Amino acid sequence: MSKAPDDPIATFYRRHPYPPPTDDLDAYAAGWRDPQRRRVEYHRLWPTRAYRSDLRVLVAGCGTAQAAKYAMRLPGATVLGIDVSEAGIDATDRLIERHQLTNVAVRRLPIEEVAELGQTFDLVVCTGVLHHLADPELGLRALREVLDPDGAMQLMVYGRYGRLGVTMIQEYGRRLGIEATPSDIAELVATLRELPTHHPISPLLRGTKDFQDDDALADALLNPRERSYSVPELVTMIEASGLRLGKWLHQAPYLPQCGALSETPHAARIARLEPAEQYAAVELFRGTITRHSAILHRDDGPWSSPSAGADGPITWEGTAWRRWVPLRPVTAVAVEERLPPGVAAVLLNRAHVHPDLVMMVDAAERAAFDAVDGQRTMDDICARTGVGVELFRRLWHHDLIVLDASGAPLA
Repeated sequence: MSKAPDDPIATFYRRHPYPPPTDDLDAYAAGWRDPQRRRVEYHRLWPTRAYRSDLRVLVAGCGTAQAAKYAMRLPGATVLGIDVSEAGIDATDRLIERHQLTNVAVRRLPIEEVAELGQTFDLVVCTGVLHHLADPELGLRALREVLDPDGAMQLMVYGRYGRLGVTMIQEYGRRLGIEATPSDIAELVATLRELPTHHPISPLLRGTKDFQDDDALADALLNPRERSYSVPELVTMIEASGLRLGKWLHQAPYLPQCGALSETPHAARIARLEPAEQYAAVELFRGTITRHSAILHRDDGPWSSPSAGADGPITWEGTAWRRWVPLRPVTAVAVEERLPPGVAAVLLNRAHVHPDLVMMVDAAERAAFDAVDGQRTMDDICARTGVGVELFRRLWHHDLIVLDASGAPLA
């Protein structure tokens, strides 16, 4: 624990715990009672591996609730949360006691010292934390060393371009010497109300919950140490840390074949680039990606060999796809209001923040989407509805299905 007491981040979160602590996760737990939802999230990480419930999970930078939430959503797993903040650890301990969770423990420990745990994990979760470290690459390398060779890491860091307005206000605050005190926060809130409507931070102020709570506002605008990443910067750090990018947690915002960009003359040109260059170009086109959520694997593990380009371990060539079972995320829905002629439904994923990421489908394609029940194979659905495999590839690229490509017998 040598780094935590002197770390300004530990001091900051002691005073401003984030997320704002809660004593009740009953509603969260209710959302995970369906075992199919756990299966979807599992195969989002490991599309070609047979489902397992007994995962060893590390939540690195667990904040006030994340370790408890993972214990609820994965009742068969063993969860360990680490954080440098006493406030976060204490809040999590209260949740563990309140909900009588027996599959989770928490420990005050910096990410850089995670090797002290003396164990490896199937899943490492590090979301919204790495960009606050003094040396993010050092922290990522440390997490890589405790990731099982067959494991997966879910990483989220801030995006450079989409948070331009935040960066501007952070610099504004530093120049004025604004601190995370109640009086300074109150003055900042009053000042933000007078920002020009065209300021780059204005859309975030209107649409983000982080600006509706003082501690959340302090975390967003007054954090003592923070950085953000463009796609090339993030990919460089991932590879320098002995890891590789498997896929984006939600991939449609980064793909030229999805959304408005697919209708432009540049779509085909971008598609000819290497995957990392595609992602970088689409990020620049969108300009509003505020965070990058990625699934990573060790570069010396079974998931490290390059396969079908941007599709990771999924290879659509051949006939293997016939045995795959498509799964529908709870956020994937069909909309039937105000449809253009010949369109049976508009499919969208409510987790997307970009409104152009939709798929318009005809009656047969809509029937195929409705037939995705987590039991039928693609071959079966194609035979029933007359669609081809290309529909499923488009659904997958648009984050409207997750693939169980393990070939394992269904329970």
